[in-house]
Amino acid sequence: MRDLLVAAVCTHSDPGEVEKNLERVEFFVHEAARKSADAVLLPELCISGYTLKEPEKLYDPARSQEIIDEIVRMAHDAKLIVIAGMVEILKEGRPHITQVVAGPEGLIGLYRKTHLSPPEKEKYRAAHSLPVFQGGDLIFGMELCYESHFPEISTVLSLKGAEVIFMPHASPRGNPDEKMKSWLRHLPARAFDNGVFVIACNQVGETKEGLSFPGVVMAFDPQGRVMKSYAGNEEKMVLVELKAEVRKETRSHRMKYFLPHRRPELYRDIVS
Repeated sequence: MRDLLVAAVCTHSDPGEVEKNLERVEFFVHEAARKSADAVLLPELCISGYTLKEPEKLYDPARSQEIIDEIVRMAHDAKLIVIAGMVEILKEGRPHITQVVAGPEGLIGLYRKTHLSPPEKEKYRAAHSLPVFQGGDLIFGMELCYESHFPEISTVLSLKGAEVIFMPHASPRGNPDEKMKSWLRHLPARAFDNGVFVIACNQVGETKEGLSFPGVVMAFDPQGRVMKSYAGNEEKMVLVELKAEVRKETRSHRMKYFLPHRRPELYRDIVS
């Protein structure tokens, strides 16, 4: 890993307003490029909007592919990594909650949510893999919103080589200060326990379906310390500089990096 500049963004996204939401995504991609960012992280479902009301009817499967192609184009034109969320509608069955990952050279991959919240289980399908992605010199993983509450995911991604874990959210309820305090209860541990950078962002504002999203961005270094934060009710882009030396220092310290000292033979009860 080399030093990287990441733009983490809170966007307002109304369900079904795909063209409008894509315009906001492209605006922030351009802003991130103008600030010389290497990557831009946008919230879960920022393109389609967050909905629990017949998400499979937002658009047809062909439009899903067109949206992915548009994100690929944005990443190519801006010459950076773009991470943006959408409802991925399939020809049959329930849709996925998907984060598109694209870079200057094209599509890097799709991350499909594996751990759905109880309301989401009724509307979406869960995926069954925890991949890591590589863009340039960076290896990173993804956890979408509710998934951040499962520490095993962060450990698996870290063992697969992730240096950064991105955590885009579409998390309603509470005001910005309450949401930040909630994140401070578990996100620092994901970074600290695994020796990785963690960057999280949320949607912001009230949608036409009546959900209200508190705008929050938080970034943690591999020792679980807050690097940057934002809490408010407006769209916001926060720039976070990830220093390779901080990660190297953490992982070379025998008392600050814990993964090499795991004893997985004792953990079978977790999956029994």
